[in-house]
Amino acid sequence: MASLDGQVAWITGGGTGIGLESAKTLAARGASVVISGRRQAELDAAVHAMRGQGWKASAAVLDVSDAQAVTRVASQIVDEHGRIDLLVCSAGTNVPNRFWQTLTPEAFAKVTAINLNGVAFCAGAVLPAMRVAGRGTIIVVSSWAGWRYISFTGAGYGATKQGLSPLVESLNDQEGRNGIRATLLCPGEVATPILRTRPVPPPEEDIARMLKPEDVADAIAYVAEAPAHVCLNEIVISPTWNRIYMGAPDLKPR
Repeated sequence: MASLDGQVAWITGGGTGIGLESAKTLAARGASVVISGRRQAELDAAVHAMRGQGWKASAAVLDVSDAQAVTRVASQIVDEHGRIDLLVCSAGTNVPNRFWQTLTPEAFAKVTAINLNGVAFCAGAVLPAMRVAGRGTIIVVSSWAGWRYISFTGAGYGATKQGLSPLVESLNDQEGRNGIRATLLCPGEVATPILRTRPVPPPEEDIARMLKPEDVADAIAYVAEAPAHVCLNEIVISPTWNRIYMGAPDLKPR
């Protein structure tokens, strides 16, 4: 495994949940991390905490659905650090009105803009610098819903997460020859704030048995630290006590 010392990592959705834990884990391994998110206060708190540990961290407010803003932030990172070695696309969302009887065009568009367009915008923004360097790692945080169809996530979330699979494969197909590798990471249920957006939130005792954001962050670090000639195309990770297999009552559309 290679050290991350001297590497620059950009993490979207880095203010909370999987993104924040990934930023902390990568920073602890020596990377200079730049976290992006839509809420300044969360970013400031995260950067303050990481710097308090002696880690290298900074932040840039960003809505990943804004292509021009994404390009601007990527350029700022390259201007300041001279490179982007690692991109972790962790920004994601879902809506409560996710089933067809209540799904609106606006809700569908919101999910698509962040979960799919946002990943494409960020990947496209880092590729030029990675090509110049002759190497780079892109990790896309998808979902169990991006690996297998599950009904409770809804039409918009499922469609966008499923769409990430060919997006990641196209990166490996077209950019692997340039030393750039991409990983599709598909976690099962993770105890993050997005659970609260479900039509029926899971019970607290179930949340306690789910994956923790730190578990997913460890998988991201494993990918980041793999030798440059190794591409981990897809990783699926789930809790051992897997409610998706068990058919928990709150996972059924109502």
